[in-house]
Amino acid sequence: MKAVVLVAGKGTRMEPLTSDCPKVMLQVANKPILEHIVNSAIDAGIEGFVFITGYLEQQIREYFGEGSKWGASIEYVPQKEQLGTADAIGYAKGHVEEAFLVLNGDMLIGQEDLKALLSRTEEAVICVKEVDNPSDFGVLETENNKVVRIIEKPKNPPTNLANAGIYLFRESIFDFIDITQPSVRNEFEITDSIQMLIDSGAAVGYSPLEGRWIDIGYPWDLLKANEQLLKDLKGSCEGTVEPNATIKGEVTIGKGTFVRNGSYIEGPVVIGENCDIGPNCYIRSSTAIGNNARVGNAVEIKNTIIMEGTHVGHLSYVGDSVIGRRCNFGAGTKVANLRHDGKNIKVRIKSKLLDSERRKLGVIMGDDVHTGINTSINIGVMIEKGKSTYPGEIVKR
Repeated sequence: MKAVVLVAGKGTRMEPLTSDCPKVMLQVANKPILEHIVNSAIDAGIEGFVFITGYLEQQIREYFGEGSKWGASIEYVPQKEQLGTADAIGYAKGHVEEAFLVLNGDMLIGQEDLKALLSRTEEAVICVKEVDNPSDFGVLETENNKVVRIIEKPKNPPTNLANAGIYLFRESIFDFIDITQPSVRNEFEITDSIQMLIDSGAAVGYSPLEGRWIDIGYPWDLLKANEQLLKDLKGSCEGTVEPNATIKGEVTIGKGTFVRNGSYIEGPVVIGENCDIGPNCYIRSSTAIGNNARVGNAVEIKNTIIMEGTHVGHLSYVGDSVIGRRCNFGAGTKVANLRHDGKNIKVRIKSKLLDSERRKLGVIMGDDVHTGINTSINIGVMIEKGKSTYPGEIVKR
């Protein structure tokens, strides 16, 4: 069976991290989001993939190729214009046969839930998640264990079963995609196609998600995903650790990485290849450090994603942050990650101030940012790609 994976979007809500990188290629636990999804699907029994591509698709092609590294086949089908989920899935017509999965490239799901989905025999099956706030989601109305209606963000939800955006379809869905009309958002919605399938008398079921389900919609969701994925980490060392460094818990150290004396690393932590760590630094749990990174003397890093090629200079502190590629922290750069009043940290996205639902959140930093020495960065700050700060500068927003 094949899986159709929707990977065309840029992920504008993920800026500045997606300024030069497709959202699905952002790394968590030192692998692209999309690779985690592919691995789960393969473990569940999927043998082939159809990637519906768009924004910076060449980066996806270069990384995954034809799929031989993963023991699977991968096809690439460009979506000419992003006109909605039904339009995107429609591009898979002729590339799949009989039953197939539809996965979102920014949504992590466990293999056991996918196995349960693959075993179903209905004409279509929708994965659902029980939520406390169903009014914020597309909600399923059910009867006799079948779906009878899909309602978008209802004021009075009939159930607490939220549409998780993961589906099992058969080729019959394409007949209804072909006649789907634009929604009020002027998009072709797959939920409208499914509703027509239901109204035709076809059996449409639902499959509750019991395991991991993480929808990565905003930059701070990467931290949540990173924390969850690192819980499964099994420590290993392919690099060099000097005798007076301390490795505690599950820590993975890649080839060519050198950990210097006095470094204290408290897992779960993953460190990539060809990194230079220490001396005398403190790397705390739920941290992922990408390939070719540098962590200097007397640096402390906590619950943070550091992407490849980034250098964190000596006497710096970084906590609860997402740091892009090839950034350079001048000595003494400090990142604040907690409000004085302990309330949730709000972040400005596209001129809107959003609640991150996190008490601790540092900086979201795009690629190629350089900070001057003794820079101080306030909570929830977004720094665009290629920006720099002056020595001693305080970045408040």
